[in-house]
Parts: sequence; structure tokens; C-alpha cells
Amino acid sequence: MAASRNISAREATEKHLAQIEGGRRIAEEALRESEERYQMLLDAIEDYAIFMMDPHGQIVSWNAGAERIKGYRADEIMGHNFSCFFPPEDIERGRPEEVLRMTAASGRHEEQGMRVRKDGSRFLASVTFTALHDSAGNLRGFSEFSHDLSASEESGAKYRGLLEAAPDAMVVVNQGGEIVLLNVQAEKQFGYRRDELVGQKVKNIIPEGFAERLVADGLRSAEDALAQQIGTGIELTGRRKNGSEFPIEIMLSPLESTEGILVTAAIRDISVRKDAEKHLAQMEGRYRGLLEAAPDAMVVVNQAGEIVLLNVQAEKQFGYRRDELVGQKVKNIIPEGFAERLLADALRSAEDALAQQIGTGIELNGRRKDGSGFPIEIMLSPLESSEGILVTAAVRDITKRKRAEAHLLQKVEELNRSNEELEQFAYIASHDLQEPLRMVASYTQLLSRRYKGKLDSDADEFISFAVDGASRMERLIKDLLAYSRVGTETKDLLDTSSEEALQQALINLRGAVEESGAQVTHDPLPIVVADEMQLIQLFQNLVGNAIKYQNPGIPRVHISAARDSEKRWKFSVQDNGLGIDSQYFEKIFGMFQRLHKREEFEGTGVGLAICKKIVERHGGSISVESQLGHGSTFCFALGESEKSPSKPSEEMVCP
Repeated sequence: MAASRNISAREATEKHLAQIEGGRRIAEEALRESEERYQMLLDAIEDYAIFMMDPHGQIVSWNAGAERIKGYRADEIMGHNFSCFFPPEDIERGRPEEVLRMTAASGRHEEQGMRVRKDGSRFLASVTFTALHDSAGNLRGFSEFSHDLSASEESGAKYRGLLEAAPDAMVVVNQGGEIVLLNVQAEKQFGYRRDELVGQKVKNIIPEGFAERLVADGLRSAEDALAQQIGTGIELTGRRKNGSEFPIEIMLSPLESTEGILVTAAIRDISVRKDAEKHLAQMEGRYRGLLEAAPDAMVVVNQAGEIVLLNVQAEKQFGYRRDELVGQKVKNIIPEGFAERLLADALRSAEDALAQQIGTGIELNGRRKDGSGFPIEIMLSPLESSEGILVTAAVRDITKRKRAEAHLLQKVEELNRSNEELEQFAYIASHDLQEPLRMVASYTQLLSRRYKGKLDSDADEFISFAVDGASRMERLIKDLLAYSRVGTETKDLLDTSSEEALQQALINLRGAVEESGAQVTHDPLPIVVADEMQLIQLFQNLVGNAIKYQNPGIPRVHISAARDSEKRWKFSVQDNGLGIDSQYFEKIFGMFQRLHKREEFEGTGVGLAICKKIVERHGGSISVESQLGHGSTFCFALGESEKSPSKPSEEMVCP
């Protein structure tokens, strides 16, 4: 009996255990099916990366969305720490551990930040962490739901490129006043890291004024509130991470997105401009008025080469807005030459360097905002201020003047070439005409000698006219040849005794002097720098004219020289001849200009033109002072030689 009872108890126990095992299998199967269904549900959510972690951040589950977004297969990532999704700089500063601590403490943590895919590429993600607890309240692990924001970001890749390339701080804000995007300039300007600002209120960096323009006051939509500010510059105050504040100017522009209307704010630090405006306000009002009223561009620069003030003409001339130049280096608009004149070379002070240029016009090159260059002339003047010596630069665009100079130079070159060609032509023509003319003159003179009185009176008169005409033509050609030789057959200007040149001229004029009984006197004459042959010709022409154009009586001619204010020797040839009416003072130096009839005085009207050309070739000018009936005084100047006597002659009367 006892044995049968034992067998029955054992069988009952085994049956009970089998039932328990069957229940366990059913429970495990149900759990497995539940987990599979849950995993299928997770995998169906492809827009979100969803995965579980243990309390230390080790990944224990992985959905298809996580595989698509982060690039890892489940078998590659299971068991790894979730910190691999953070950028290296965040890992280095312990951001993953910090996120888990905050999630464990609050139960839930949301943030937007940069994440890293398997291939190393980065993307902006919206992430929600949730702490998981068991029934006893013990921490079992964490879940992460993250959304890839790069889809909308990829559509705006070009926009982001422009955002990063912008010289100003750029911040993108949603209608709730939250920062969703910013560039590196914004990080630098406000002193925050990017992840510290993304998702935060814009009021953290712009305490007053900006958010109020984004959020309506309940009577209008956010879009209407924004529309009133789009495209206008707003001056507000920014606040850095360290708490310091600084003046800013904001320019708003709308940006449509799947999340609604966003606003891009270009934020410029205007501290330098405000300091300049403050300095400007302290300057004397009259100076500011003169600066704006000036017809030229006016730029005020400090000793560091920075622009502290400019006028409206400078804005127009260089193509910048005023705020774009104030605080910038002057080299931005005047690349070379100007800043070097403001900065000392370490051997002298900036004031000394400036002093060498004050009051002198400096020709340099300016550069406009569009990169085009143009010639400028700068006039510098000092300006004392509480900050030290500033320099006001009057900048004039000399493009037209340079074009005119180039055009004038071209015309001068063409004129010189034409003159050279004309001189060459005159020389060749006069030289080549001499031989046939000499033949004509010889045969007409032969006819006159052989047949005079043997033909009728008309024939004698005609032959006389031919002889006279040939003689006058011969004299004219000789004078033209002499005139052309002044420019073509020249010698170097050397030390020349003007007294010896005068003596040689008088030898050449011996016949005229003896025939007229002229008295030619002179003072001691200096050594000058001249072409000796041309100086002889100059004296010969002037003294010869003084003897020729005389009233009845004895011609008296006196030559003297004295130094002028430019340390040149100024000569005068004074006579007691007929004199010249003042209306002809300029005319007589022209070619073929005669004041008397041919029957009264011989000549071709070329002699004084030759004198003028000789003097001009020596770098001087010739003039005359005269009065009818009281003689004339011709004056010209020549360069002084080092061998000239140091004691000047008595000053002469000469125009």
C-alpha cells in the first residue's frame, strides 16, 4: 500500500512539473511572439532610429530606422556604447555620459545636436531619451528616439553653405523663438558652442527686442509680426556666454520650411561703428559738416591704419556702405602705399612718418567693393583727437585726369613726330632747292649782264624782276635751312663763353657794322651752358636786326647779362633803333612776319623765329620791350655754368 502511494505521488509531481514546463514554453512562445511583434512595429517606423540601452549605454536593441539613419546593421552595433554616435569633440568633453545622467535624473531629455553616422558624416538630429524602470523603480536602461533632420537640411545644402560663408553671424529661428541653426561666426560672436545654442531660446543671446518681433502679441500671426521687420536693419543688444553685452544690428529674411516659416537673422557686431559714432559725436560739429560737404571722398584713419570715419562721397566712390568700412583696414580700399605712410618703419614714430606726407598730393590706386581699381590722388592732413593723431585723407578719383594726360601725351608725341617730320622735310626741301635755284639765279644774272641795254626796256625790267626774285628766293631758302637746322643739326649743351660767341657773331657782321658805322658794346659776359654755334647765330641775328632797323644816324647796340631769381643768366640786347609797337611783340617771333615793306628793309621774316627756336631749345624764352621811336631791348635766359663768375653783374631792365 505504501509503495503504491509513493508511485501515485511521484506521478502527480511529474504531471505537475510537465504542466509547469508546458506553461513556461507557452509563456516563452508568447513572449517571443510579443517581442517579434514589437520589433516588427519598431522596424516599421523607418523615420525614427529607435533602440534600447542598458544602464551603461550599451545597445541591446536596434530597429530598421536606426539602421537606415545611422548606417549600422544590428549585428554590427549590438553591444556597443551609444557614445559612438556623438562627434569626437562631444565624446572628449563627456557629453554622452552627461546626457544619461540628465535622463536618469529627470526621466526624459530632449535635445537637437550633431550626430555621426557609420561613414563619419554628420547630421543634425532631434533626439528624445527616456529612462526605463522596473516595477520596483530600479533603472533598467534607456531608450532613444532620434529623427534625422538632414532630409530638410539636404534640401538646403546650398543655403547652409552660404550660411557658413557669410561674414556675419547667422542664426535661424523658428516661430517659437528657438534657434534651429547657426553658423561658425555666431559661435565666435556669442562665445557658445553650436550644440549649446541649437534648440535654445534666442532670448539667451538677444535678451530684448528680437524674440518679440518673432512672436505675435496675440492680435496677429507670427508671420505678420515677421513681415513688418523683413529687410530692415534692427539695432539691438547681444549677450555673450560670459554675460558681456555688445551692440548688434540684425537683418531679417524669411525662410520657408516643412516646419513653417523660419527666419534667418544676419547679426553684425557694430561695436566699432558705435565707438566711431560716439567719437564722431564728440568731434566739433563744424568739422563734421565740412567733412560731409567736401566734394571729394574724405576718410579719417587712425595710426593703426583703421578707418574711423568717412563721408558720403567715400561711400559712393568706393561702393561700400559706411558701416562696412568703419573699423576696417584702409588697405581694403587703398591696397598699397597709403597704410605704409601711416605706419612707421620702426625707425621713426607714426607722427614723423605722417609729417613727411602732410600737405602733399600722393597718386595711388583705389579699389572698389566690386574689386575694380581706379587711380586716386590723396591729400593728407593731421587731426588731433583724444585717441591720438588721426589723419584725414581727401581722396579724389583722377580717372578722367589720367585719361586726359594719356590723351595729351599721345597728342604731344604725335605733334613731336609731326614737327620732326616737318623739320626734316624743310631741311631736305630747302637743301635740295638750292642747286636748281642757284642755276636759275646764275643764268638770270648772266642774261642781265649780257643783254642789258641791248633789248627793249621791258626786257631789261623783266630780267631785273627775275634776278631780284631769284635772289630773294635764295635768301629765303637759306633762312629756312637755318631754321630747320636748329632742330636737326644740334650739338650737346656745353660750357660756352658767351663773350667769345658774341665776338664771332660780330666778325660775321663786320660788313654791316663797318657800312653803318654801328657802335656795339657789351658788359663782361659769363660762361653759360649752350650750343656754341647756335649762340653765335642768336647774337648775330639780334645784333644784325638792331643795326638794320635804324633811324638815320649811328646805330648803338649794347649787350649785357645778369643773374635772375632762378640763378640763370638773363641777357639783353638793347638798341636805339626804330622801336616796335606793343601790339606786335608776339607776332614778330612768328615765321615770315615782317613789320616793314620789302622796299624799306631786306629780309624774309625768319630771323626772329630762328632766335625763338634756339632759345626754346636751350629751355628758355625770348621777349621784347620796346616803344616806337625809342629803340628795343630783346631778352633771353641761359643756364649758368659752374665756371661762371660768382659776382653777378649789375641788374638790367628786362621783362
